Amino acid sequence: MKENVQSNDIEDVDSINLKQYFSIQEVSSQLDLSPSLLRYWEGEFPMLQPRKNRKGNRMYTRKDLDLLTQIKYLLKERKFTIKGALAHLTANSSQIPTTISLKERLMQIREGLLELKKTLDQETP
Repeated sequence: MKENVQSNDIEDVDSINLKQYFSIQEVSSQLDLSPSLLRYWEGEFPMLQPRKNRKGNRMYTRKDLDLLTQIKYLLKERKFTIKGALAHLTANSSQIPTTISLKERLMQIREGLLELKKTLDQETP
């Protein structure tokens, strides 16, 4: 059974990957965390400093998303305290893999799969 990939779906994913800044609502939705928790973590983790626009709304970068993902993992999955997570992030900042590098690798795999699909589509009568 062959599954069709819609080109619109691929374009939607690409437009998300190109986005540089995310609102607190978008981050909240992506990470399944409340906006109030995100604001609280800003005060607890000094390395988390999202930019603010003219209206004062927080604008998170991909780097901020990576850091929030790491914080969430340490606090929710590994059951670190905030103090422990902060110490871990400070001591091991270069050793924690980022989601950006994972996303880059996934994009490379995706491109390879799309090329393979294109080749297979050309070979089938």
